[in-house]
This record gives sequence, C-alpha cells and structure tokens, in this order.
Amino acid sequence: MNEGKADFIPVFLSEIPLLIQSKKLPVDITLLHLSPPDEHGYCSYGISNECSKTAAENSKIIIAQINPRMPRVLGDNFIHIDKIDYAVEINEPVPEFLSSKDAGEDLHIYERIGQHIAGMIEDGATLQMGIGLIPDTVLKFLHDKKDLGIHTEMFSDNLIDLIDAGVVTGEKKTLLPGKVVASFILGSQKVFDYMNDNPVFEFRSSMFVNDPFNIARNDKMVSINSALEVDLTGQVCADSIGPRNYSGFGGQLDFIRGASRSEGGKPIIAFTSTAKNGTMSRIVPFLKQGAGVTTTRGDVHYVITEYGIAELYGKPVSERVRSLIKIAHPNFRDELERYAKEVKYIR
Repeated sequence: MNEGKADFIPVFLSEIPLLIQSKKLPVDITLLHLSPPDEHGYCSYGISNECSKTAAENSKIIIAQINPRMPRVLGDNFIHIDKIDYAVEINEPVPEFLSSKDAGEDLHIYERIGQHIAGMIEDGATLQMGIGLIPDTVLKFLHDKKDLGIHTEMFSDNLIDLIDAGVVTGEKKTLLPGKVVASFILGSQKVFDYMNDNPVFEFRSSMFVNDPFNIARNDKMVSINSALEVDLTGQVCADSIGPRNYSGFGGQLDFIRGASRSEGGKPIIAFTSTAKNGTMSRIVPFLKQGAGVTTTRGDVHYVITEYGIAELYGKPVSERVRSLIKIAHPNFRDELERYAKEVKYIR
C-alpha cells in the first residue's frame, strides 16, 4: 500500500462485517479453512471467525479446505457442509504464530508496565488483551487475582496458563459468564489442542465481539491497547507513521469505547516510553505530519508507560500535559515542557 500498489479502507474492525452485509464491500468468493463436518454436517471455522463467517454468509461462492488438524472451536462458529460450493481435503499442520520478539535487556521495562496495569485489574474483571510483550507481561502478574473473565478480539498461548491456574474462570462476567469470548487467535499447537471441542471457548464474529455496546455489557471491563505515539493533549496514533500506514485500526477504539461505558471499566493505552533504542520519545509535542488519530483525546482515560500512570479523562489540557510529561522518559521531559510552555498549554 505504501508503494501505491494497493488501497486501504479506514474502518473499525467491528464494522467490517457491516460493510460486507450492506454490500458496500461486496464479496464474490470466500476462501475458508475449516474443521471436518461433525455428524450433523457442521464444520467449525476453527481459530478464525472474525470476518470470515460474515463473508461466507454474503458470498456468491464458498471454497473451503477441510483439515482434520483444524481445531473444532465452539460458539457461533459453524457452517454447514451444504453451504460450501467447492471443497478440498488436506491434512496439514495449522500455521502457528510463534512470537520471535525478545525484550532482552528491556524486559524490566515491560515488567514495570505489566505491574502498573496488573495493579489496576480487580478481582472479577473482564479483560481484553491482544498479542505482544505488554499483554504477555501483564499476564505474568495476574496469578494472585480471582475470577477474571475474557472478552477479547484475540489471544495467544499465555492465556492458557491462567485458565489452568483457576485465575480465569469467567464466573463474574456479566455477559456470557464462564465463557472465553473471542473471534480469532494467533498461537501455537499448544493452544490449538487446548481449544479443540472445549466448551470454555465461545468464538463469534468481530461484529459481536468488537461491538462497543456488547463490550460495555461486561462489568469491570479492562481494555489494554498500545500506541506508536501520543501527543501532549492525549491524541493516540496507533496505525500510521506520518502518512505511511503501519496497520489498520484493529479493535482499539471499539474496546476503548466499550470499556469506558462499562460499569467500573478501565480503558488503557500502554507502551514503552521510547522507541528506536531510546532515541525517540513516544510521548510527543504533536503527532507526525500526516499521522492519523486512532483514538481521540476525548476517548482516552489511562496512559501507561514504565514511569507510571497518567489519568487523563475529564482533565483540562494543562493537567493532561503535566501528567503525560511525568510518565515520559526523563531524557525528553525538558523538551516536552519547553514546548508546552511555548504553546501556552502550561504556564
């Protein structure tokens, strides 16, 4: 796309299925990777429901590869074999996602962020956490919690340990209690095997999982998302570096807004204070020219780095600026303060 050879639709993950249903994004052919049909003829979408189910339901032609190694994941996650126009049988390992990123010497930074976040998570909370070093590190500090629930667009292997330890039970959830609700996973064979025919897991379309109104139905909803940079007023850029696209919106704003409307909810933006080996601050005077605003300053509640927690919601600009400077890396605080005074954010 950045070479001009493709195009991009800015849209929330929760609304991609709506584009398909409304025919604004018409689908001619859907390619699926499914488990074999059960005795009633139903194949599971396996590890990726997301937008696949909606696409199949609105597609002119459905082509599926049927793989006995695809786990049979439960929930609103099935298609009848009669709906499939063409099928190919294979027997191949399901592609695994093995995170290769190693924090190395920076592990202590991620642990400090993880401890800050874990300290905000109450017993009985429901969590949204994706993949990466920050959510993985948060999970390490939750073993003293009780009756946590999961409502998340995706998860990976580290969640399994918390389920086995009895930390994640879902018993206090106010929407689909007892269920780990998600729409896709990126993980290894370990999690594929664990999920197979396991009634704890409830997979649904991202139109359901990422709907802010459904997210808000979970009391004590905690959403954990990251950012590329945040300006001094609280604007979050998570999808571009200047005008160059880095990713899509994903479900960040879906979960930020859902958690903010949850009873006792806590929407969190968390990231390391610097990038490029400490040479660049992620808390900046202003976003790069051409950068997109993924989450508005009106939506941001908590921003967390290894240096602490800035609570921004309902605060005037002067307080926001001072709170964000406090959690910026010390090497950049003077520069940020000079700019803030120059533009009259603070006296």
